[in-house]
Amino acid sequence: MTDSDPHIHVEDKVVEAGGAVRAAFTAVLGVARDAPSVVTTGCGRRVPYAMTSPHPESVTCLPCREHAAREHRRFAEQVEQLSRMPGAIIPRDDAAKAVHRHRDLASRFAR
Repeated sequence: MTDSDPHIHVEDKVVEAGGAVRAAFTAVLGVARDAPSVVTTGCGRRVPYAMTSPHPESVTCLPCREHAAREHRRFAEQVEQLSRMPGAIIPRDDAAKAVHRHRDLASRFAR
């Protein structure tokens, strides 16, 4: 971790990162998870959590943007494939919304 890195990064597990995931854990477990103080990023650096963002418009590290685009595309493909399987528990409309959201994020990170 260097203090001189001026870039905004994404967490390595970008699809699992952010407040929405922590809120889901809290709702399911009834216990709030603290945000970590230092995280591993998509480019492999360890940086303060405050120097990361899940928002494509805020991320300035190009390797992190490429990583996030790949991860969101991969996740969208997985959701799409799983939603087509017989007995899928995710309603098709919900799956389609998730696929659209993650493909949109992938596209915005790829710009």
